[in-house]
Amino acid sequence: MPKSLFSKDYAVFLAVLIETRKKAGLTQEQIADRLGTTQSVISKCERGERRLDIVELRQWCSAIDIGLLNFIADFEERLSE
Repeated sequence: MPKSLFSKDYAVFLAVLIETRKKAGLTQEQIADRLGTTQSVISKCERGERRLDIVELRQWCSAIDIGLLNFIADFEERLSE
């Protein structure tokens, strides 16, 4: 399994991450405020320049008000398309 930041699976992950934030009606700046970070960090995550670990993803989901398991289900569904 390739470890590239730019694998097909990671590209799908990033797309789901961005779509989930936008569906929640949040800007990068708003989620940054909720996470106690900067808009720049959010932008880097969404562009794939900075990877999220599972703990950070859980916090991200909480800030967007979506359950981690729901996010993962959406991700898995998109991978199977």
